[in-house]
Amino acid sequence: MPDCFEKFEQNVPGPYYVTKACIGCSLCSEIAPDNFRASADPESAADNNYVCKQPSTEAEELLCREAMESCPADAIRNDGEK
Repeated sequence: MPDCFEKFEQNVPGPYYVTKACIGCSLCSEIAPDNFRASADPESAADNNYVCKQPSTEAEELLCREAMESCPADAIRNDGEK
């Protein structure tokens, strides 16, 4: 069983990432559609979400933070890297 805090490989490098705790609800991609995407993992029966673009504006940063705080699975993380 994978570590639920392990990052999905699809995440682009940067401070925000989605972990394998993701339940595939897609709330993050609804809140910040320019930064999060849903992806069907062919190795798994479940869908997951991932960071497709790190925030590059203050508005995107605020939306990514909102997505992280709203995530019902607590699967979105920010490790503070730039």
